[in-house]
Amino acid sequence: MRNRGRLVRFIVIVQCILFLAHWLLYRTWTFQEHASGSIWLSVGLGFLSITFISASLLAFNYTNAAVRFYYRIAAVWAGLLSFLFVAAVCAWAVFAVTSAVGAPLNFHRLVELLFGIALLAGLSGVINASLTRITRATVRLANMPVAWRGRRAALISDLHLGHVRNGNFLRRMIAKILREEPHAVFIAGDLYDGTAIDAMKAAAPLSKLTAPHGVYFVAGNHEQFRDDSKYLNAVQAAGVRVLHNEKVEVDGLQIAGVPYRLAWEPNVFASVLRALHLDPDRASILLTHAPDHPEISEAAGVSLQLSGHTHLGQFIPWSWIAKRIYRQFVYGLSQIGRMQVFTSSGAGTWGPPLRLGSNPEIVLLQFE
Repeated sequence: MRNRGRLVRFIVIVQCILFLAHWLLYRTWTFQEHASGSIWLSVGLGFLSITFISASLLAFNYTNAAVRFYYRIAAVWAGLLSFLFVAAVCAWAVFAVTSAVGAPLNFHRLVELLFGIALLAGLSGVINASLTRITRATVRLANMPVAWRGRRAALISDLHLGHVRNGNFLRRMIAKILREEPHAVFIAGDLYDGTAIDAMKAAAPLSKLTAPHGVYFVAGNHEQFRDDSKYLNAVQAAGVRVLHNEKVEVDGLQIAGVPYRLAWEPNVFASVLRALHLDPDRASILLTHAPDHPEISEAAGVSLQLSGHTHLGQFIPWSWIAKRIYRQFVYGLSQIGRMQVFTSSGAGTWGPPLRLGSNPEIVLLQFE
């Protein structure tokens, strides 16, 4: 009951924010008397304001063609709303400045221009989100086993299989990875979106993903919204090694994995890493979904942490927030003490299927 109460409060708060955002769009567009279509505009925006919450609730409980279509429309609109909201704020900022200095301004013409730019930016973000890149990086680790020098590993995260992306998307990603012929593959969580889905069917293409030195998976927060067993069982059934608070050794390299739920709380994360008994005098890779506590990984003697989760914010203004939260660990290769961290921006999207200022990617790591 307590969790349900929190969920209800969260939904009410988000819906109120969405109402206010749509009200701002309406007020901005109709500020001048000659702006027409106010009744139909208010009805349309009123309906759009409830689409994302209602579509999300349906998506968590049902999976069929109608729900998928509705969710995709609602998700795209949620992304466009972000750009239109920024445009509206900019319009009012210009209005405040021109009013203060007494300069003439055709406010509605300015709004038309800014909203047009916002829509073009949003649509370009939809296109960009479907163009997955290969990002290449060279990693030099102290005490790297000779056998691993010159080898390549693929890192992929945040595919978010669900109502927007499905098995066909996963097949395309696997084909891209296999063309690179990596020696190992790391899947850093959020393979699933956490919505209603046939987990076994969605994960089935993973049976084609092979590498000489293994394919490894660790659960992300979207697998762990509720019981994660159906997702983990599906991934295991496809032949992928699920790392759940465990360490394996491959040709002298320590490879460990800690799922999101146990890596999120600092004390628990530190305790789990201690139990893994990583040898700090030998190279190690830690697969964990989010770069929340890299200082704890470094203290445990990890050489390289591989993560995702941040999406690099996906698009403005969320990219600014992500950078503020995760600092230098928001994306790419960074250093903390003796440990390196590579955070991927992910291959898929959560919520709005848009990317602007971040690119969907598969990371290819070259070890030297």
